[in-house]
Amino acid sequence: MRLDKFLKVSRLIKRRTVANEACDAGRVMINGKPAKASTNVKVGDVIEILFGTKTVKVEVLDIQDTTKKEEAKDLFKYL
Repeated sequence: MRLDKFLKVSRLIKRRTVANEACDAGRVMINGKPAKASTNVKVGDVIEILFGTKTVKVEVLDIQDTTKKEEAKDLFKYL
């Protein structure tokens, strides 16, 4: 699954266009390397997102095309 879509489905970033912009600006990394929006996400990848002064680091646990709001938190775990 594409990185921008995963960020939206998992509710880490609300909109896919915002996820795209964050990737283009170099604020999203997968396994320590800057990632483009089209990068494929696999189970076990570590995603790091820079939100201004705050950094969010998560590990991908599952990949689904759509989720309910309650189930979105099961797609990743905070590190």
